[in-house]
Amino acid sequence: MKNTYRDLIEQTFYFPQEGFEVIDNNLHFYGIDLMEIIKQYGTPLKITYLPKIGSQIKKAKRIFNVAIAKADYKGTYTYCYCTKSSHFSYVLHEALKHDIHLETSSAFDIPLIRSLFADKKIDKNVFIVCNGYKRPQYIQNIVDLINDGFMNVIPVLDSMNELEHYEKKVKGRKKVKVGIRIAAEEEPNFEFYTSRLGIRYDEIKDYYMKNLKKNPRFQLKMLHFFINTGIKDTAYYWSELHKCVNVYCELKKVCPTLDTLDIGGGWPIRKSLGFEYDYEYMAEQIIKQIQTTCRAQGVDEPNIFTEFGSFTVAESGATLLSVVDEKQQNDNELWYMIDSSFITALPDTWGIKQKFILLAINKWSQDYNRVNIGGLTCDSDDYYNTESHVNQVYLPKQAQEDHVKDPLYIGFFHTGAYQESIGGYGGIQHCLVPAPKMVIIDRDEDGEVSTRLFAKEQSAKSMLKILGY
Repeated sequence: MKNTYRDLIEQTFYFPQEGFEVIDNNLHFYGIDLMEIIKQYGTPLKITYLPKIGSQIKKAKRIFNVAIAKADYKGTYTYCYCTKSSHFSYVLHEALKHDIHLETSSAFDIPLIRSLFADKKIDKNVFIVCNGYKRPQYIQNIVDLINDGFMNVIPVLDSMNELEHYEKKVKGRKKVKVGIRIAAEEEPNFEFYTSRLGIRYDEIKDYYMKNLKKNPRFQLKMLHFFINTGIKDTAYYWSELHKCVNVYCELKKVCPTLDTLDIGGGWPIRKSLGFEYDYEYMAEQIIKQIQTTCRAQGVDEPNIFTEFGSFTVAESGATLLSVVDEKQQNDNELWYMIDSSFITALPDTWGIKQKFILLAINKWSQDYNRVNIGGLTCDSDDYYNTESHVNQVYLPKQAQEDHVKDPLYIGFFHTGAYQESIGGYGGIQHCLVPAPKMVIIDRDEDGEVSTRLFAKEQSAKSMLKILGY
């Protein structure tokens, strides 16, 4: 009996599944033959499949709106994209086709907002939720948006001394909409008890009464809640959400203008073919818990904002590599060497030991090996050797002579969030291993596929120029 790589995958997972199927022993990603893409552009290569961004937005909107309708919930739902997950223009332009709003994190996000406005991708009615600890330039950029007539800019107060800067800088008698971020308790196994971001639960009401209630310049509209673990079905998440809703209710009783609860981001993405998460159940339970608490305390149910970043863009991305050599370093450790570096191309795998979906792109009819995957740098940490479902990696076997004439290609999937910004896109790379080329894949209304090269592989000249040579 022949145990092929295809047998292994199909016996381990429900396969094929959404986004992945094998035709003629080659992997297809959302219906795209990846070997055809590799033949056209080569590797190392990063791809973004734009239609997936829109489908993720539609999915979240549908799920939350269905949950709201089933519960007869009185508030509305608003989808925000947090730009820090991927700042690229093609991501923002695609996402904004689907009636979304934006969340910012730093001073340089605001020029990005202005560029989108200049390109007529947004208007001045878009909600811009401004998060993060705010240094003077960030505050000034936010104020400039407000002074220029952007109607729904909401700076979320991260500290108690932030408010005074808006009071000094906003012109005329504009009434500034603001939010307050709750300093959530961290999960029990974290290094700290309380988030460094936001204002503590037990100080928010007093802060409002002293600084906002009688101040004619401001209107408290939003309470902001975010926890690092994301939205998960755990006792910790439900406990923190319950505390957050109780704070909302207490504030609402003394603040009639408060009408929105931002429950942040953190909807999980598929990082394994064995991923299981009931999105519908979680949305229904969130809506039900908020509704139950509000009705028990006699306050109106808030409008709900979410800030989905990775959920929006991660599953649209993939990183395609070739195996250029194999090295048997001892009786038990076989290395497949790739044509890039994990530190450059997929820094989360190196920095926080993040796992992504890893699959061979060709040779699915071959037997398989248990392997470690090594990057090009001289750093001993530049490797990948476990999957999220098992402590080993399996990939097809290949003959030594095939590494040149018929190489094995592999793909890491759902890598569309954070990797370019953390890896320092366009900057200096570890050991000067260049950043891969980037290709955008789209479909027209008739389903026809188009590709375009967004960026060439990074050149030595560009890096040397940064270094002053």
